[in-house]
Amino acid sequence: MSAGSVLLVPGSWHGAWAYEAVAPRLTEAGVAVTAIDLPSNGGAAGLADDAAAIRTKLDEIGAPTIVVGHSYGGIAVSEGAAGAPNAVGLVYLAAFMLDTGQSLLDAMQHQLPDWIELDEAAGSHLAQRSEEVLYGDCSPQVAADAKARLSRQSVAAIATPQTQAAWQSLPSTYLICSEDKAVPPPVQEAMSQRAQTVRRVSASHSPFFSRPDDVADVVLQALS
Repeated sequence: MSAGSVLLVPGSWHGAWAYEAVAPRLTEAGVAVTAIDLPSNGGAAGLADDAAAIRTKLDEIGAPTIVVGHSYGGIAVSEGAAGAPNAVGLVYLAAFMLDTGQSLLDAMQHQLPDWIELDEAAGSHLAQRSEEVLYGDCSPQVAADAKARLSRQSVAAIATPQTQAAWQSLPSTYLICSEDKAVPPPVQEAMSQRAQTVRRVSASHSPFFSRPDDVADVVLQALS
């Protein structure tokens, strides 16, 4: 018998594949798991498209669901889960937990870090030095395999301000990754003040690879 339902939302450059180590752990615990690809990854879609994809998937699931977002996925979740009847809680994994009127670029003071390569003509961006910045505590093989699967993300997604913030009406948990080199831990600490529950793990920006048991435990706690 299912203990609940979870929708897993990836961050920039990643797809549903990012949760391949976490999903089985949740399934074994009796949870119905769905992972989604965001339209802005590998395409020209923006935040509104990502939010619509989340709402559509929640409608398809048709059951009370905890929505999990990583990094940029936190913005997509905040926008997409707001007002969704089936969304009953949120989990932010080293994620941008922003207020209405803010975009990811706003949060970065409109200055992309040097490890993000911008193609202005194509309107897209891609992480560089991912082994160091995104997967610092992963095995070399895991880091290399993940790097090979990254896709470019549209600039429109990170430039568009949120119009809604689901955390204002839904219970939320924030997982701070203390060894993160992509989203500095002090920034995560500040954003996490908006959450009802805050957890911490000694992990890089990608705990779903390096600490999947911890991520699954955080999600299960949110379900309970």
